Amino acid sequence: MRPSAPAPRPELSGIPAYVPKPPRPPAAGPSHRLFLNENPYPPLPSVREVIAEASAATNRYPGIFPERLIDALSGKLGVPHSHVITGPGSVGIYQQIGQAMLKPGDEVVYAWPSFEAFPIVVRMAGAIPVEVPLTGHTHDLDAMAAAITPRTSAVLLCEPNNPTGTAVGAMRLKRFLDQVPSDVLVVLDEAYFEFYRSSDAPDGMALYRDRPNLLVLRTFSKAYGLAGLRVGYGVAHPEIAEALRKCAVPCGVSSIAEEAALHSLDAEAELFARVERITAERERVRAALAAPGREVPASETNFLWLPLGQDTERVTSELERHGVLTRAFPGDGARVTVGEPAANDLLIEVAEQLIRGR
Repeated sequence: MRPSAPAPRPELSGIPAYVPKPPRPPAAGPSHRLFLNENPYPPLPSVREVIAEASAATNRYPGIFPERLIDALSGKLGVPHSHVITGPGSVGIYQQIGQAMLKPGDEVVYAWPSFEAFPIVVRMAGAIPVEVPLTGHTHDLDAMAAAITPRTSAVLLCEPNNPTGTAVGAMRLKRFLDQVPSDVLVVLDEAYFEFYRSSDAPDGMALYRDRPNLLVLRTFSKAYGLAGLRVGYGVAHPEIAEALRKCAVPCGVSSIAEEAALHSLDAEAELFARVERITAERERVRAALAAPGREVPASETNFLWLPLGQDTERVTSELERHGVLTRAFPGDGARVTVGEPAANDLLIEVAEQLIRGR
């Protein structure tokens, strides 16, 4: 007997939402969105002008691929045009990865907690997540290497990690990559590359050149402040890059996004002055939150991780009541984006009240 209605794929029932229901703003007073890793600064005035001009042509389709942006990235990164991949944010490219590179029954290794898209992409493809717990809030690369089996088709690695902000560094990352079999895809997500200040920061664009199994992802959403326009990019060797392009949504990067990204590349000096302000704020806030003896891991991103454990929901609810909206991971901790100084000051003030109230 046929079912009474169309039935979605059964795999979907076990797939979590990408981002749960956002925090509720307080009933009165200002609220600060520190639950998404957004740049607190709007696009530069010159970029906003380009966006406004490009909006006049939204009755026209953009190119199937943003060829001008691909050309610019190819020149900036020193990689062949055919190696560059684009998508509507790096999340869009992850969907291409799931379609092009993962098969039902494949195993995919990644750390946890890490980027929330990982289990969604893996399960949507019918593949099997192999989640390796963090050690000291950081990727346990030895355990991840040990988790690779003949059934493993891919490893997903966020460097620095989201949501903890921690990093493994170039030396450990290279040693790990050398352990991964050549037929296993490694996706190195460098969404926070521009905020990474350590002298041991790896450069995925250099690493991929002699590693045909390495795919490196970056984005215009964070440092460049174009989160709302959805434009991400990556580099990979031609066989992988071509496969991902076949699975891309045609015209997936809008003409407005392409123009804004191109102009942002030209305005990097001004944009990265803002990045310096954000990283300085990150260190100021971390020092203030850690002063009472509370653990706040060093971050190489535009956010901080508060390992609150079972206290997570109580603390984040109290922050929310005061207008500081954070991203709670119940039982683990909270991720707090570095916002405007006023938002950061309020975060510090409320955190101190919570500590005194214990």
